[in-house]
Amino acid sequence: MIILPAIDIKDGSCVRLVRGDYGTAHKVAEDYMQTARSFAAAGAEWIHMVDLDGAKDAKPVNTDIFLDVARNTPLKVEVGGGIRTMETMELYLSAGVSRVILGSVALKDPALVERAVQEYGERIAVGIDAKNGFVAVEGWLDASSVDYITLAREMEKMGVQTVIFTDISKDGTLSGVNAQQLSALHDAVSMNVIASGGVHTMEDIRICQKMGLYGTIAGKSLYQGTLDLAEAVAYTKENAS
Repeated sequence: MIILPAIDIKDGSCVRLVRGDYGTAHKVAEDYMQTARSFAAAGAEWIHMVDLDGAKDAKPVNTDIFLDVARNTPLKVEVGGGIRTMETMELYLSAGVSRVILGSVALKDPALVERAVQEYGERIAVGIDAKNGFVAVEGWLDASSVDYITLAREMEKMGVQTVIFTDISKDGTLSGVNAQQLSALHDAVSMNVIASGGVHTMEDIRICQKMGLYGTIAGKSLYQGTLDLAEAVAYTKENAS
């Protein structure tokens, strides 16, 4: 299992939100590059980056920051937020980003996802964010009536290989991962499942590793110091099946 430390960008700054509420945004680090390099030094191979402005504005906003990290650190970068066109995907993937995350368009424009997978294969991931099991879109501002597992199965049929699942009620709360929903998703599809939201301590890492997930995203827990990245990375490598 891989550990993906997270950097969310809003107005050019590293921030964290609670349950996706933009009104709760607070700065967690002074310098995104210094933070990314510290993650690499702790043994991380991937970094999960989100353009919060892009998610809200439905277009890329903080592109230069993500490309800077991709070009000037050893980390593999996955980026989400505001990616709604093939042109934006091409912009990121041709400039050093390893994987792009499609969120709202998975529900609103599945044909685009299918086209993207045909063009870029495993470099396309889909982010499924849910409130009470139902998919939420547009930077979590709009709820739908679509069950998260139903959407995941549709994405798998299109050839999507990686899904990032976030329980919005857990995100930024340090209340632990939603093991029940993650387990149900993992059992329902054969895609790589990445857990996001609620990671607090090593216990969450152990739960996800035992479940056989492909990856776990850690954000607030790293900034608050309740999870040690080097320890988490070492644990997953030592206990790889």
